[in-house]
Amino acid sequence: MQSRAKTAEYPLSSLAKGRYFAAFALLGLFLLIFLITVLVRLRMGGTVIAEKDRNPMPALRVNLLNGESWSLAAHRGQVVAINYWASWCGPCWQETPMLIKINREFSPQGFAIIGISVDERNSNETPLGVRHFVDVLRVPYPIALIAPMSQVSYSMEGLPTTILIDREGRIARIYVGAVRERTFRDDISTLLKEPTPLLQ
Repeated sequence: MQSRAKTAEYPLSSLAKGRYFAAFALLGLFLLIFLITVLVRLRMGGTVIAEKDRNPMPALRVNLLNGESWSLAAHRGQVVAINYWASWCGPCWQETPMLIKINREFSPQGFAIIGISVDERNSNETPLGVRHFVDVLRVPYPIALIAPMSQVSYSMEGLPTTILIDREGRIARIYVGAVRERTFRDDISTLLKEPTPLLQ
């Protein structure tokens, strides 16, 4: 009887070992998934282009809705975001309130933003959709229009598209699609910490 009892213990011991092994394997799998998720998020989050790899932004001068002129050169020494959008673009409606908040927060620190509508138009008049967009969202920063008959929107990967310019007038990052607030905030903060160039 005693030998039978001992014999019966071995299958239970093997079963217990199997359960422990399965538990450790499952824990290892969870840890692996967690690490992969973190790495993917870091990769997706991206970062601004290294200073040595940045290219100058081409000269930009546009006419604003209020009739004034805006030029990128006049904002040298500031971090500038150029946001291309359209009144028919759903993600643009979703993104703009965040841009307004970011502009209000970082503007005193040397940040500027301009929105450029790519709505098509056949004359110098402002499209009604653009007026509606600006009025409904109460956009406080400068808004410009592309030239009449321009097809610039067809050359873009998607809308909205935002170009982030450093204090030296170089392209630091390009976002295609609605940018995440945390990512945008972190990138702006990084560029604002860079030294201000000597203005001539």
